[in-house]
Amino acid sequence: MDSRPFRSVLYIPGSKERAMDKARGLAADAIIFDLEDAVAIDEKANARTLLAQTLATSDFGPRAKLVRINGFDTDWAEADLDVITQARPEAILLPKVNAAADIETLAKRLDARAETADTHIWAMMETPQGILNAPEIAAAPRMAGFVMGTNDLAKELNCRFRADRLPMQYALQTCLMAARAAGIVAVDGVYNAFKDGDGLRAECEQGRDLGFDGKTLIHPAQLEIANAVFAPDDAAIDLARRQIAAFDEATAKGLGVAVVDGKIVENLHIVTAKATLARAEAIAVLQGAL
Repeated sequence: MDSRPFRSVLYIPGSKERAMDKARGLAADAIIFDLEDAVAIDEKANARTLLAQTLATSDFGPRAKLVRINGFDTDWAEADLDVITQARPEAILLPKVNAAADIETLAKRLDARAETADTHIWAMMETPQGILNAPEIAAAPRMAGFVMGTNDLAKELNCRFRADRLPMQYALQTCLMAARAAGIVAVDGVYNAFKDGDGLRAECEQGRDLGFDGKTLIHPAQLEIANAVFAPDDAAIDLARRQIAAFDEATAKGLGVAVVDGKIVENLHIVTAKATLARAEAIAVLQGAL
């Protein structure tokens, strides 16, 4: 996994031309162009055609661009692929992934199309079976990321909403562990109360502290908070620089550890410090290009 930012991953309906046009000016690290839940049944055909044309003719800059198709258990998935692949999508997001076989099925379809030779696969992790099979799914062909589908998962679990998300912790941590083992991105689920900034911030901070790369969002008003929470702050950047400098000085003296702010700094801390600086630099580059 590289340092490409995924702090904010915004869902945009594939049926809404105005929303897609507006997205080109939003400070989102990534966009999920949605053909599944956000599109009514009678709009599915029009939406996939509109989205394919939009992706082929519009410049969304350096943002990561994912297309969530409908699942293979529906009547629309094959048509989604036939139309969307013509636009050479960066990644396909497959909903309700239950097993590695689901990813393998999609990978074979992408393998059969020359225009999708470089297209990655992301998986919506939103079913109990999918959570239990997370390690195998993460290691499947073309896999590049997990998106937590906490709304669907809550429905399947019949659990209640809690601010601390206690009922979700097993699923969140299981998927995060699998993603890290496979070296892929892991993005937290949505926060539904898009006008509740304090609640969003608290949930973003929890996701960040667990280790997620960013958060999926349902409204542009949520972008600022997610981008701020999932970016290294000035204190983290300063500490990383001081740790690296102190460790380099210690190494030059033949020592294996350094001390910064009264705490031992070993090589493992330097790996984290360098990753922090690389992330901060990648965010700065992305922001400068938007």
